[in-house]
Amino acid sequence: MKQPILSKDGVSYIVPFILITSCFALWGFANDITNPMVKAFSKIFRMSATDGALVQVAFYGGYFAMAFPAAMFIRRYSYKAGVLVGLGLYALGALLFYPAKMTGEYYPFLAAYFILTCGLSFLETSSNPYILSMGTEETATRRLNLAQSFNPMGSLLGMFVAMNFIQAKLNPLDTAARAQLNDAQFEAVKESDLSVLIAPYLAIGIVIFAMFMLILIKKMPHNGDKNHDINFVPTLHRIFSLPHYREGVIAQFFYVGVQIMCWTFIIQYGTPILMAEGMTEQAAEVMSQQYNIIAMVIFCCSRFICTFLLRYINTGQLLMILAIAGGALVCGVIFMHNIYGLYCLVGVSACMSLMFPTIYGIALTGLGDDAKFGAAGLIMSILGGSVLPPLQASIIDRGELFGMPAVNVSFVLPFICFVVIAIYGQRTYMRSKNKLKG
Repeated sequence: MKQPILSKDGVSYIVPFILITSCFALWGFANDITNPMVKAFSKIFRMSATDGALVQVAFYGGYFAMAFPAAMFIRRYSYKAGVLVGLGLYALGALLFYPAKMTGEYYPFLAAYFILTCGLSFLETSSNPYILSMGTEETATRRLNLAQSFNPMGSLLGMFVAMNFIQAKLNPLDTAARAQLNDAQFEAVKESDLSVLIAPYLAIGIVIFAMFMLILIKKMPHNGDKNHDINFVPTLHRIFSLPHYREGVIAQFFYVGVQIMCWTFIIQYGTPILMAEGMTEQAAEVMSQQYNIIAMVIFCCSRFICTFLLRYINTGQLLMILAIAGGALVCGVIFMHNIYGLYCLVGVSACMSLMFPTIYGIALTGLGDDAKFGAAGLIMSILGGSVLPPLQASIIDRGELFGMPAVNVSFVLPFICFVVIAIYGQRTYMRSKNKLKG
């Protein structure tokens, strides 16, 4: 008989599960309203793709910087306290977009992103193991996949808002025309565009504050909140001595990297293809974002399908199959210089849907209370989203390499990421087979 996934020892966790799962959608919104901003900031401030990619450095750098402080805070207090700190910093960072806009400079926006994602680091470090604790260990990975299924719904909303309330409303001047503006004209266009850009961030800041108040007043379970000892170094030594955890951190680094690269640079990839079909630059950018939304719909649907398949297929085996399929599609992205390459890039999202929560669940298996620090290590591995996209952007800025568009060549990096993930899936599968034999 299949075990219920939202109860344990006769206690139902449905309402706490719903509240914490809503946070998954909220940080999905932040992630995917931000990816198109690499291109938007590049245009607004007349910067290279590499400089624009500093948005991702600041965004995912916040995850890296705050993960272990968040884990120590949660260990000292509770999951609920960690969620509240996360929501508070998220709201603060979003609302700081207004003073950043008043300065008219790029770097205050990076500071706002960093503070916002310090909050997301608290949220993810708290929420993922909290969800794992809301039931039996046997159903933990399924439960986390179910919660993570709502993350792309927030991502879809973030993409939709970015496309319709930012990209489509920016001044229609293309990159070449902006380069010809004199200083006064440039400042006027920049002021108008920044006013457009900050509005959705201010709105989400208000929504996050309301969510903060709702969770503050709601009584939440204290699963896993019994041990308040820090024991930082011994705990790290203990968890990193486990191969399935240590390798999981590495796999997660490359997974987050491939996800952010494929969703961020679809605009740079799709824009020249669509312009060759007769579109203006702005129309091609908006259409590329529409393809990104299609990719996210596929991602979302695939997440539910893969969560169902996990009932019948070994997690490591399914992870390996999807990574191999993702690598094959990326080969199409690299070698097809037309609309079919863009279709392959959209299809990659179907292969990525399972990966984050599955790697997360595999890595934390059997960690018990150490899962709080284990979660922090996995959240720190989100640094892949800060390190790899700028590397890809630096390749894209080359224009052409090996007789091919540099943007196509740049997708060699996502291919490498899928190879690493496939190896982790295969090793996980072999460990589970050996365990059954033993």
